[in-house]
Amino acid sequence: MLSRSSLETGDYLTKRRIGLSIQYDGSPFCGWQRQSQGTSVQAVLEEAIYKLDQIRPITAIAAGRTDAGVHAAGQVVHFDCYGPIPSDRWASALNGRLPKQIRVREAVLRPKVWHACHSATYRRYRYTIYNACLPNLFLAPWSWHRYKFRLDHELMKVAAQGLLGLHDFFAFQRSGSKRSHSWTTIQDVQLERDGDLVILEIQASGFLYGMVRLLVGQLVALGEHRIDLSVFEQRWQERLRSEVKEAAPANGLCLVRAGYEESIFSEAAWYDSFPGYSLSKLDSPKDPPPTI
Repeated sequence: MLSRSSLETGDYLTKRRIGLSIQYDGSPFCGWQRQSQGTSVQAVLEEAIYKLDQIRPITAIAAGRTDAGVHAAGQVVHFDCYGPIPSDRWASALNGRLPKQIRVREAVLRPKVWHACHSATYRRYRYTIYNACLPNLFLAPWSWHRYKFRLDHELMKVAAQGLLGLHDFFAFQRSGSKRSHSWTTIQDVQLERDGDLVILEIQASGFLYGMVRLLVGQLVALGEHRIDLSVFEQRWQERLRSEVKEAAPANGLCLVRAGYEESIFSEAAWYDSFPGYSLSKLDSPKDPPPTI
């Protein structure tokens, strides 16, 4: 670690930009962004970085600002450092100082003009719904348990596919947003059932404040036949924000990854960072296990 005296005498390395692929369990945090109250992922990460590189105040910039309780499997972050730690050593150095709810998958050296947020071409989220009668302790932290009705996932899929393209999604934007407009481009959307799991993956150039959770709330209302497809479409196409009242809980939502024009991280650290769940009945034994 460099001292202040070494900085003053010029005996230090020039500024370098480090890119991180990180994961976090969002349950104990007030979100990614530093807040006046509550513990944020950004604040915890910046503190750990500063303990290793105390030359300048640290600012960590993320590809997506996840809300309170939302998880991340492939969040991308950048920060600038001045000390001698090699770029490929930052992951292990930080993991030794971070709480168990935050893990750095990989650290790489990036050009100074590269920006984790502004250089991103897309963000991809996954929302997991557990649609079974019985609760599941192991799925509870990562999914929304809807148990009263079997969701009509085929109808939900039709509705989700209609979101593709550039549209005004004002109906799916929470109040308090600082964006000047509510237009964004949905690049890809996938909705599938695997046994008792209904999984939505949605990719966009950018997301509005609270957009995915409000959207999932409407899709579930549709899948439970509490609203018709025509009502779902009317609400977002006619910007009827006052009629979109139910937001899905945060724990079912995860930022899967952010994408860039060039490959930055290894597939293992970035693309394959969120293994899929599977509760397919095809994997269940056909007969009860034998009694011992």
